[in-house]
Amino acid sequence: MVSHSGLITVMERAARKAAPRLRRDFNEVQHLQVSRKGPADFVSMADKRAEQTLFEELSAARPDWAFVMEERGEVEGNPDKPRFVVDPLDGTSNFLHGIPHFAISIAAEEPKPGGKWETIAALVYQPLTDESFWAEKGRGAWLTDQRLRVSARGELSEALIATGIPFLGHGDFAQWSRIFGAVAPSVAGIRRFGSAALDLAWVAAGRYDGFWESGLARWDVAAGLLLVKEAGGYVTDYRGGDRMIERGEYLAANDGLHTKLHKLVAGALR
Repeated sequence: MVSHSGLITVMERAARKAAPRLRRDFNEVQHLQVSRKGPADFVSMADKRAEQTLFEELSAARPDWAFVMEERGEVEGNPDKPRFVVDPLDGTSNFLHGIPHFAISIAAEEPKPGGKWETIAALVYQPLTDESFWAEKGRGAWLTDQRLRVSARGELSEALIATGIPFLGHGDFAQWSRIFGAVAPSVAGIRRFGSAALDLAWVAAGRYDGFWESGLARWDVAAGLLLVKEAGGYVTDYRGGDRMIERGEYLAANDGLHTKLHKLVAGALR
């Protein structure tokens, strides 16, 4: 059994504490109270209850840490200490439609000079399959106690690529269409399953060979990005740089495929 830090233990315990209620709510989704945050952007009582449980568990274990949370927003803490970045239910639309593909995403970030933050620990937990994807900086990525590695495929013609498709009020459909038009003819398949956290975890696990999406929030990707990096993958923005969060652009794959995907994406955006 692989050992991990106390921080991962805290994060996993919190996720597992929130998971049973999410499973119950998923089985009774027609009875959930749902409100609208914006066009095609919904929040349910399941999101809020899960986030409250996560907040209580994590803040009890690390009382002086700050939080960045999807529903609650920013909660101040000691500025010299790390913070948690939490998405209590990544894949809310799937959840509300009875599609069993969603996850809890938790990242821990350390403050760096210049107001920047660096992810040091990550957890993506799928409550229905009981899959716990976790990573720590410098210690690799894992699925429970199984070491994860990105896929070894080197040819686009063999690659299965994940993405997120813009929808009502969200994303740049013209830009996405150009990228899709460049990538689709070159790869073995493209999937859109509706949870960026799980998409990135699956890239880390070698289930997907690559991923691209834009317009995602920090809580959608903070954990997944570390998983991919610690599994030996490569993550950049669409320009090949490291300003993914600032630009809201994410391109992930193994080293060999990333170069080829980036060439297609960059060409589509010229």
